[in-house]
Amino acid sequence: MKDPWLAPREAAVIDVGSNSVRMVLYRLEGRAIWTVFNEKVQAGLGRDLPATGKLSESGVALAMTALRRFSAVLDGVKPAYVFVAATAAVREAKDGPAFCERVAAETGLQIRVLTGEDEARFAALGVTAGNPRANGLAADMGGSSLELIRVGVDSGDPGITLPLGPFSLAEPGGFDVNRLRSTVASRLKPVAQRFNTTELHAVGGGWRSLAQLHMEMSGYPLRIVHQYAMSASDARDVARFVAQQSRASLDRLPGVSKRRSETLPYAALVLDGLIEALGLSTIVFSAWGLREGLLYETLDRDERPVDPLIAGCAALGGRQGISPGLPAALEAWLADVIEALPRSFDAERDGLLAAAACRLADLGARLHPDHRVDLVFDQVLRAPIPGQTHAERAWLAAALGARYGGAVSTPAPELIERLLPEEARLAARAMGLALRLGCDLSGRSPQLLANAWITVDAGALRLSAAPGYADVLLGEQTRRRAKALAETMGLKLLI
Repeated sequence: MKDPWLAPREAAVIDVGSNSVRMVLYRLEGRAIWTVFNEKVQAGLGRDLPATGKLSESGVALAMTALRRFSAVLDGVKPAYVFVAATAAVREAKDGPAFCERVAAETGLQIRVLTGEDEARFAALGVTAGNPRANGLAADMGGSSLELIRVGVDSGDPGITLPLGPFSLAEPGGFDVNRLRSTVASRLKPVAQRFNTTELHAVGGGWRSLAQLHMEMSGYPLRIVHQYAMSASDARDVARFVAQQSRASLDRLPGVSKRRSETLPYAALVLDGLIEALGLSTIVFSAWGLREGLLYETLDRDERPVDPLIAGCAALGGRQGISPGLPAALEAWLADVIEALPRSFDAERDGLLAAAACRLADLGARLHPDHRVDLVFDQVLRAPIPGQTHAERAWLAAALGARYGGAVSTPAPELIERLLPEEARLAARAMGLALRLGCDLSGRSPQLLANAWITVDAGALRLSAAPGYADVLLGEQTRRRAKALAETMGLKLLI
């Protein structure tokens, strides 16, 4: 498996949304995308739009202050790519064009005002860039609008935009659950059949807050929103709970910011309405959306097909200064072992995870040996690398912990046991022990590794070396490492 090109370049995206104005600076290393700076202001540009048809005056003042600051940061950083995009509020406001002209005059930033279809398309690109296996429907909820578009095998149709953001739902009479639930249902009804699906990929800060709240309420051990999955039943329960809370009660809830509590009940009602209208069974939350979609479209044609998990692991592991050929050499050397591992997910995912683990095989090279296991385990578990479920994160963390001699229990036994079944835990440990064997046998040299062979055949793990290399490669430490691997896999060891 070819590793991605890792030449770094900087990119910036400024997202002028209906609720927030945000700038994110990214470092691109081929297909790997890292967030290095992220700042937002809850300007509320679209707050007054339903009543006045114009942008909020106070929102414009806050947005201009933020955009002047962002422009100054860009002047200092000088990224290779800069994208400035505005969404529903600026698109729909009578004074939207005047606002864009003012921004250009005062900051030099040229705003691209996205159409509703543009918003949906870039949201879908972002979702699939962060999760190539995403299938079903992407839904991006902003302050004024909701974009819906299919992703995965049924993608291709243009998306739509609906007036289902908090600002477009707000009414002078205040928040009325029953009235708003009826409004949401009526606005979804005309498109329900077109977008009927079982899996929803939810994009937007309000929905991310719902995910964080559910994690807190359920005692979930891994606080990472991206690819956090909930059943429709659980999602509906937390959504209805939120919709019934007062503003003061929401302010006291764990994981809910005071700025978010104003719009959170609307996000909850829209999610509840989508579950009802579309027949959803699973909600997957995506931290990747429009901004990442804008970036993904700019990647070189040969970078886009690279799996983001492989790209991220290659970039993370490649910073250790080791031989760039070692990961691919380990993957090829361990092919028989990888094939013989107990099934963890499915054949395709298991192979991809093994390839990812090989690219992380020397992640701890520059870490203190007394703390290496804990540090590597935690870094792999929580690395901001997309393209992996939470269970797959746990698998990789367990594998890399074993690679550095960690105990069977791992540094987080309750988390691992909750996210991985026993057979998957066994496979992850065996993968880590196999990496440990290959790295220690060869001194992490692809050239030395090429003079030894490891196979699995007839219930035995066979380790051999080229003529003249047995004494060099098959010493006492190698035997200990191979024995540990064979015992974990339930195999007889033959050297």
